[in-house]
Amino acid sequence: MQSPSILRHLEIASVIEGTTLVLLLGIAVPLKHLGGWPIGVQILGPLHGLALLIYLWIAIQAVSGAEWPRGELLRVFLLAVLPLGGFFNATFIARKIDTIEKGQAQ
Repeated sequence: MQSPSILRHLEIASVIEGTTLVLLLGIAVPLKHLGGWPIGVQILGPLHGLALLIYLWIAIQAVSGAEWPRGELLRVFLLAVLPLGGFFNATFIARKIDTIEKGQAQ
């Protein structure tokens, strides 16, 4: 049985990763190209990179040793690179936590 705590960490990391990606693509990149203001990308680019690496590290820890269907594995890793994907991942992970907790309660 998988521990819900690692999944909670993955859920939080997913929201942070998704937020940094949306800020980077939705605010910093347009400001750089349309307004000539590159500082946003210079700050948010590395922050998003770090958030993505942390998310991937936690995701690898969460899925290793657990029996996840291939579709769920693809979803966890593929949605991390799509804008708003991190928020869909967080919802998916929250449902997985609820399922595990309901199974432990019985």
